[in-house]
Amino acid sequence: MADRIPASDPGLLVMISLAAGPRHGHAIMLDVAAFAGVRLGPGTLYGAISRLEADGLLAPLAMEGRRRPYRLTDAGLADLQRRLDLLDPLLATARQRVPAR
Repeated sequence: MADRIPASDPGLLVMISLAAGPRHGHAIMLDVAAFAGVRLGPGTLYGAISRLEADGLLAPLAMEGRRRPYRLTDAGLADLQRRLDLLDPLLATARQRVPAR
């Protein structure tokens, strides 16, 4: 059994990765795999990046060679905090219902 629970929202995973600082796509994929145990394929990753960019939640930075890094915008950071706040009651309920070991 894996010791990480896969998340199902690629946009959330990308935002969590970018909360640590700007990264290019491949670095985001590696980071998400490390912290969530999820491998985002290129189509999934760049689809999520496109949607987040269109929503103003992340912004591209200047090219670094052949790679383009992205960063969370202020709106993206606020949206990430909102999403995390929405998860808090779910986690609290789960912790109440699962017996302590």
